[in-house]
Amino acid sequence: MKCSKCGQENKREAKFCTKCGNPLSAPAESVTPSNSNFNTKYLIIALIVVIIVLVGVIGYFALNNGSGVGDASPKTSADSDKVQSNDNSNDKANDSSNDNSDSSKKTHESSSKTSSSSKSKKWVSIGRYSGSGSGSKTIKVPDGKIKVELSAYPILNYATNHLYVSGTNGESGGVDWGPTSDVETRSDSFKFTSKSEEEFTIDYYETVSWEVEFFRYQ
Repeated sequence: MKCSKCGQENKREAKFCTKCGNPLSAPAESVTPSNSNFNTKYLIIALIVVIIVLVGVIGYFALNNGSGVGDASPKTSADSDKVQSNDNSNDKANDSSNDNSDSSKKTHESSSKTSSSSKSKKWVSIGRYSGSGSGSKTIKVPDGKIKVELSAYPILNYATNHLYVSGTNGESGGVDWGPTSDVETRSDSFKFTSKSEEEFTIDYYETVSWEVEFFRYQ
């Protein structure tokens, strides 16, 4: 131990300096905390930190789970409503599409029937002639499929009465009565097809009335 007065080195256990006799004071022992106390302190701090972290994590998950559970039913219901709404919309769209398709088919069928009906041909009158007594008349008949209908009623005179219709194409028809024939209305008809306009003569003799009508198939 070194003397604080003269600087002499003395033994550690000496109480007085061997040179100057100055009392020596023992060096103060440094008080150091024991390792066990140090370890215990940090262990407690670590446990507190771990507990705080665990509490925070548990609280976070508890809040999130609570929020998720609360929202699950409304979301599911909303999603279900949306799906149902979409299904209903699709069904309505399909029904509308089917209705439009059916309407289009009906319209097409109706149009086809109308077109078919309008295109169907029939006999159309193209000329009607009548008279009485005796005489003749010349008329022109257009080309196509032609039908001629004629009838006459004779005068009672015990002679030969007639109504004849003849064309330049050789087609003809008619009715007549002899001296002993019954006085009655007689009728006749004939058809022909011509590619060009034809000329017909109506010849009648001793008639009360007569009638000739031409029809064309169109």
